[in-house]
Amino acid sequence: MRITEATFMQSAQGIEDSPSPDKAEVAFLGRSNVGKSSLLNTLVNRKGLAKSSSTPGKTQLINYFNIKFKTDNEELPHLYARFVDLPGFGYARVSKSLKQEWNRNLTGYLENRQCLQIFVHLIDSRHIGLPIDKNVDEFLKSIKRGDQIIINAFTKIDKLKQNELQKLKRENPDGIFISNLKKRGMLDLQNKITEYLFGN
Repeated sequence: MRITEATFMQSAQGIEDSPSPDKAEVAFLGRSNVGKSSLLNTLVNRKGLAKSSSTPGKTQLINYFNIKFKTDNEELPHLYARFVDLPGFGYARVSKSLKQEWNRNLTGYLENRQCLQIFVHLIDSRHIGLPIDKNVDEFLKSIKRGDQIIINAFTKIDKLKQNELQKLKRENPDGIFISNLKKRGMLDLQNKITEYLFGN
């Protein structure tokens, strides 16, 4: 199974103005500057689909993308889902009141979106164990329903020495290890997503 089409659908401030929950959704979230937009663009093989910014925390809206998968099943040749690009947390240069509203909307989406099936938590492999990542991980575990999973995806592994990467893998046996630069780990991430959403 592979992704054959990815298109921007819409942006939303929160769950109230989000699209109809008629497709399974995969939410991508991570600390600002973790490489989320680059990962999304590489994963769907489309440059510039998810907009990255040189200003950390600039993305303040929930962005929805329609994703089309090609299967080997002649009776069901295509399957569909949505990827959801969430605002980066931390470092945002926004006013305190806006940040509070933004956090409220983001939490509302994560807690109450019934079609949300997978949380992909992106973690910078060079900075493991940051309090902000631990807090997000604990929060996701506390709200996760029985029909949801959390995938920890470690980005920028090309910046690690080989022994550092091996240690990271030993300590996180269920993790996915990503290099946008060298396109490593993308197939692993895609397969984990499609196997959970659609089975084999």
